[in-house]
Amino acid sequence: MRELIRRIDSATPPDRDRAVDALRAVAILGVVLGHWLVTALVVDGGTVRCASPLRYLPQLAPLSWAFQTLAVFFLVGGQMGARSHACAHARGIPYRRWLGARMGRLFRPVAAVAVVWTVAAGALIASGAGLLTVHTLLRLVLSPLWFLLVFAGLTAATPLVARLHPLWPLAVVLYVDLARFGFGGPSWLGWINVAAGWLVPYCLGAAWARGELRGRRAGWVLLTGGGVVTAGLVAFGGYPASMVGVPGAPVSNLNPPTLAAVTFGLAQCGAALLLLGPLRRVLVRPALWAAVALVNLSAMTVFLWHQTAMMAVTATGLFAGRPLPGLHTVPDGTGWVLARTAWLPVFAAALLVCRAVFRRYEEGRPPRRGSRIVREGRPVREGEARRSSSL
Repeated sequence: MRELIRRIDSATPPDRDRAVDALRAVAILGVVLGHWLVTALVVDGGTVRCASPLRYLPQLAPLSWAFQTLAVFFLVGGQMGARSHACAHARGIPYRRWLGARMGRLFRPVAAVAVVWTVAAGALIASGAGLLTVHTLLRLVLSPLWFLLVFAGLTAATPLVARLHPLWPLAVVLYVDLARFGFGGPSWLGWINVAAGWLVPYCLGAAWARGELRGRRAGWVLLTGGGVVTAGLVAFGGYPASMVGVPGAPVSNLNPPTLAAVTFGLAQCGAALLLLGPLRRVLVRPALWAAVALVNLSAMTVFLWHQTAMMAVTATGLFAGRPLPGLHTVPDGTGWVLARTAWLPVFAAALLVCRAVFRRYEEGRPPRRGSRIVREGRPVREGEARRSSSL
C-alpha cells in the first residue's frame, strides 16, 4: 500500500489542483451514500418494491442536504469542461475530437451496465420473478442515466454556454416554477428545469475556470444567499424540505429540479469554493491524495454500479430465510436507520468487487504511441498520460 501511495503521488503533475478532484470525489460518494441510506428494497409477498425512510421519518430530511451533491459535480464538470475546451481550442484540436475524448470515458461504462442488466432481467423473468420486481430493480439501475445524459448534453454545449452568466438559467428556473406552482401551469413545464437547473452550477464552474470566482467572497455570497433563499422557499414557499424525491410526495425537489433545489445547489457550490483552500492543504499528504485519485479513476464505474452492489447484497441476504433488519424490512423507524448504517460497509465491499470487474470499461484502451489526448484541460502525450496513471 505504501508503494502504491508513493507511485500515485509521484505520478501526479505538480500543477494539478488536487482540491478539484477531491470535490468531484465528494460529489460522487455523496450521491452513493445518499442512495444507500434513503433507498430500501422491501420484500412483500414475493414481490420486491422500493421504499424510502424519508416517507416514514420526515425528520431525516437533513440527510438529503448532506448527500444530494449533484450541484458540486456539475460545478466541477463546468470548470473542467471549460478549461479543457479552451486548451483544445488553443492547440487547434477540433471540437469533434475534443468531444469524443470526453464522451468516451463517460459512456463506455454505460454499455457494460446495459449488457449485464439486459441479461439479468431476462434471467429474472425466465426464473419466474414478477414484472413488478424486475421493473423496480431496473428502475434503480437505470435512474442514474438521466444524470449522465444531462451532463453529456451540457458538456457538448460547452462552447455555447462557457460564457453564459448563471443568472440566465436561474431566471428560467424561477419563471418555470412560477408558472407551475403560482399560476397552475402544466406539470410538463418542470422538465425544462432539467437542463436549466443543472446549467446554473455548470455555468458557475465555467466562470470559475475563467478566474471570476477568486477569493472567498464569492463562496460566502453563494453559500449565504443560496442558503437563505432555500430556507425561505421551504418555510414560506411550500417547497419540500427534502432535496431528493420522496415516494408519495406531491412535489419532488429533484425530479424535475425546482427553484429550491437550484438555490440549495448554489449554497453547496459556495461551500465547495470555500473548501478549496483547506483541501489543498490536506491533500499534500500522499495517503489522502491517493484515496481521492483512486475514486476519481473509477468515478463513473462507482456511480453506475453502486445500486447494483446494494441489490446484490439484498438478494444474497434472502438466503437467510427471513427478512433482515435494514435490508428487507420497511424503513419506518430509527431501528431501520441504525441497521442500514451497519450494512453500509457490506455495500461498499460489494461495490469494490464491481469496480474491480468493470473499471476497465471506464479506463478504456491506452492511446497509440505518439498520439495526443486532452486530459483535464491540457493536451498530454502518451508517455505523460501513462506516468500520471490517468490521474
